[in-house]
Amino acid sequence: MNELVQRLSQGEHPVEASLRPEKTATAFKESIDRGYVHIKFTNTKGGTDLAVRLDPKASNWSEADFEHQKGKVHLVGDLTLNYVKVRCMADIDLATLEGKGRLEPVEQ
Repeated sequence: MNELVQRLSQGEHPVEASLRPEKTATAFKESIDRGYVHIKFTNTKGGTDLAVRLDPKASNWSEADFEHQKGKVHLVGDLTLNYVKVRCMADIDLATLEGKGRLEPVEQ
């Protein structure tokens, strides 16, 4: 297995919502509504920025108050990292747009 995938699959890692041009809860909500979010694993060399296609059934943002930047969102989605299919799971705090996340290799 790829070294980066293996490392990010072991335990929880610091993540942040990677948003451009501005890092706001509103911009994050717009990304969620489009079905794609960018999650950055910050404890890798230079950071690993992943485009995650969300699984709306597995994700949960019902406790999130995007307007007041309060609450947390639980995001789950799939992507391919270094030719390995993985599932990304992240819990993001809307006050800071940071949280914890991990990858899980998907059997092919």
